[in-house]
Amino acid sequence: MQVGEAYDQWSQQYDTNDNRTRDLEGVALRAMLADVPFKRCLEIGCGTGKNTQWLMTRAEHVTAVDLSEGMLAKAREKIAADSVQFVRADILQPWNFRTGLFDLVTFSLVLEHIEHLVPVLKQASTSLSSGGHLYIGELHPFKQYAGTKARFTTEQGTQVVRCFDHHVSDFLDAGKASGLVLAQLSEHFDNGDRSTPPRVLALLLVKK
Repeated sequence: MQVGEAYDQWSQQYDTNDNRTRDLEGVALRAMLADVPFKRCLEIGCGTGKNTQWLMTRAEHVTAVDLSEGMLAKAREKIAADSVQFVRADILQPWNFRTGLFDLVTFSLVLEHIEHLVPVLKQASTSLSSGGHLYIGELHPFKQYAGTKARFTTEQGTQVVRCFDHHVSDFLDAGKASGLVLAQLSEHFDNGDRSTPPRVLALLLVKK
């Protein structure tokens, strides 16, 4: 299923589904950005606002972007603040939604739906001020190798969202090609059980 269509459908149940990847990525983002200062944040893949609600407590302004109008409608129901601007946009197209430079750009469970990482990360790098940070939170490649994908259930059955496998080196190489260097990498496990494959990969990159 194509990404925008899928998330429009999923938006009606996204917040209430049992979704360990969604929940653990939120934990990863908060942990990784706890000590990172930022005033202007560009949030790519805001969804229903699960991370927007935390980012807005740290930033003076958040531009929250998503492809799905259904997801954005849910986010707008939760968040009515002058410091948050919600924008519907396709990040595979020119990023005309940018206004100035940002201290932080975040991608949460987005890049698994993007086949070619470099063009998108170059756009993100262009959006950052010098010394700014880029956060990536993704389903861990180990889970992808085992066949895990973004999916949800409807009356018509299980709906699988279009996804692409990316290796850890793919993220790092795409960052390097975009003028970004790795500052931190962390892996997050279900119930903290490190004897199992990690569920979420989190990366923090810095613009040179």
